[in-house]
Amino acid sequence: MEDINLMQELGVNSYRFSISWSRVLPSEFSGSIGIQPFVTINHFDIPQELEDRYGSWLSTHIQEDFGYFAEVCFREFGDRVKLWSTINEPNLFARFAYRDGTFPPGRCSEPYGNCHTGDSKTEPYRAVHNMILSHAVAVDIYRKKYQVKQGGSIGIVVTSKWYEPLTNSTDDCLATERALSFELLWILDPILLGAYPQPMVEILGSRLPSFTLEEKKLLQSKLDFIGINHYASNYVEDCMFSLCDLDGYDFDALLLKTGYRNGMLIGDPTAMPTFYVVPRGIENLVLYIMERYKNIPMYITENGYAQESKGTYEELLNDTQRIKFMSSYLKFLHSAMRKGADVRGYFCWSLLDNFEWAHGYTVKFGLYHVDFQMLRRTAKLSVNWYKKFLNSEMLQTKAKTLGFEV
Repeated sequence: MEDINLMQELGVNSYRFSISWSRVLPSEFSGSIGIQPFVTINHFDIPQELEDRYGSWLSTHIQEDFGYFAEVCFREFGDRVKLWSTINEPNLFARFAYRDGTFPPGRCSEPYGNCHTGDSKTEPYRAVHNMILSHAVAVDIYRKKYQVKQGGSIGIVVTSKWYEPLTNSTDDCLATERALSFELLWILDPILLGAYPQPMVEILGSRLPSFTLEEKKLLQSKLDFIGINHYASNYVEDCMFSLCDLDGYDFDALLLKTGYRNGMLIGDPTAMPTFYVVPRGIENLVLYIMERYKNIPMYITENGYAQESKGTYEELLNDTQRIKFMSSYLKFLHSAMRKGADVRGYFCWSLLDNFEWAHGYTVKFGLYHVDFQMLRRTAKLSVNWYKKFLNSEMLQTKAKTLGFEV
């Protein structure tokens, strides 16, 4: 409750969090705070039983089981939840879990990583294929049995940087489109357009699964909104016709991503490698999605500044770079909205300093500092700035009019 009190004090009207599949259904299947819940059904974790039984996301069996879990969530929590996202960042999870092997279940192969088992050339694409179809199964269940009665919306959350060509050459421009195809369009094109992006089909061939007629019919349920996790932008250099030091999806896409052009960084560095501060990127990404998918509603489900964990207590609280980051990114997001983008909400990552997956406690994204020994929460300077921003008369009026979630 103390964290909910922090949200109310801050002035946000919505909070995004995930439900753990492993805690709701850990094994064999048996059978107003003033803050709007925005619930993610699956955020990377999965019951160990499903991994042991059939390989979790690598098997088509996962689609039925995910549908069952999603329906449990709809049935039990749907009277309080109006915003559902099926899966968080399937494109990123597939890379970490099935290409690099750095996230469970830790599958990979040379030269991508050194794991006990796995195939980095095919398994990321198989896993995402089943995630896309699992999303479709869940949406179909929600549409047919719960949406009308509960009055909610359902979507999916993808992560994507914005990419710009390193030079104005045709090759670099085409490589930039490939970068977006292998990251963003990989997930959204099948759901919204019914097929994988053409650059992926041409390069991957039989490594990329295909959809049956029945599966294409299931995909017609689509979604109500797109959740966008965006933190940074990079330049892209073509490697289809030149030699580059490549790995992973960059190798598959035949391109090189870099933060440098002529020795100059694309933006200020942060505590996360390749997370450069490029505010124009959020406007360009939102407008790109708006144009490609006919302005389907969007939420910025994650956007935030990676702060070093080093420094004195006072230095950590005086997070002026986070204020600069949020101010500039929100300015460019507002510009995209003025140009017609149907953006329904913005979620800062994150309310609290937390355990950042493989990065542990080495980076801090929180508005509130957390003493990880005593678990004490302390407002950083950015809290005061964000509170004033949220309580501004103009934003309050627009939020009430549009139902904007912040």
